[in-house]
Amino acid sequence: MNLSARDIQAFLALAEVKNFTRAAARCHLSQPAFSALIKALEASVGLQLFDRSTRHVLLTPEGERFLLSAQRIAAELEDCAKAMRDTAQLARGHVAVALLPSLAAGWLPPVLAQFMARHPGVDLALLDVLSEPCIAAVAHGEADFALAAIRADTPDLQAEPFCSDDFHLVCREDHALAAQDRLEVADLLPWPFVHLARHSSVRQYLDAAFFPQSMHTLVEVEQLATVMGLVHAGLGISVVPALSLFHFDKPGLITRPLSLPGMERQIYLVRRRERSLSLPAQALYRLMLEQRPQFSAP
Repeated sequence: MNLSARDIQAFLALAEVKNFTRAAARCHLSQPAFSALIKALEASVGLQLFDRSTRHVLLTPEGERFLLSAQRIAAELEDCAKAMRDTAQLARGHVAVALLPSLAAGWLPPVLAQFMARHPGVDLALLDVLSEPCIAAVAHGEADFALAAIRADTPDLQAEPFCSDDFHLVCREDHALAAQDRLEVADLLPWPFVHLARHSSVRQYLDAAFFPQSMHTLVEVEQLATVMGLVHAGLGISVVPALSLFHFDKPGLITRPLSLPGMERQIYLVRRRERSLSLPAQALYRLMLEQRPQFSAP
């Protein structure tokens, strides 16, 4: 059996008006063409659906049963058509993004506010995780795209430069380093460090910049908010990316830019290769590119 939406519409029209002439007009067909369509429908299902006479057109018992299925199919087709119209107009849909916590907390919120004001019917999912989980989320289909500090160019993934930021010392304003305008590696070595975990991109940049010398590590933590609290308490100093400096905008703390070799972090926009983004994901993707950070410190 090979039924089309046109077959269903013709059947429902005739079942409702019970007249070939009026049903044909409703379907914008001539009466002979409409009659042929109904006859072909009955041949396709292998049942007589209508009793015809010169006085009336009525559903057969088989036609009554077919009516229930036809109404359900028509409703599902209409729901599908409406969903596609809504998606095309970005009235509904879903988009999932994975990105670094520093971007998710600082730069992203006003961008999302702008997106949601334009497309309030779109559902959002955010994964604020480190670079490797960001990449994994895209690879496994859990995120449409990601912002990560890893250039994930693979057979399945593609990456394009999104933005870059540099690194800054953070310490208490009464710290000895606070008064120095220019800082070198040697200036930082004697002081205890509050570090982000070794698997973070920040820590990897730092280890590379200080190699072969070792930093004086006081403690390693996962969250920038924890770094801020420990530095604010005077337990140590830290080095953080410019895009995370909003965490350290606190009385009693100061920041100083660092000009160390190789200390510029590149952020990449990663998506699946040869896979189209949904319309809502395309809209957010474009907006994020338009609103990308254009300077080091926010």
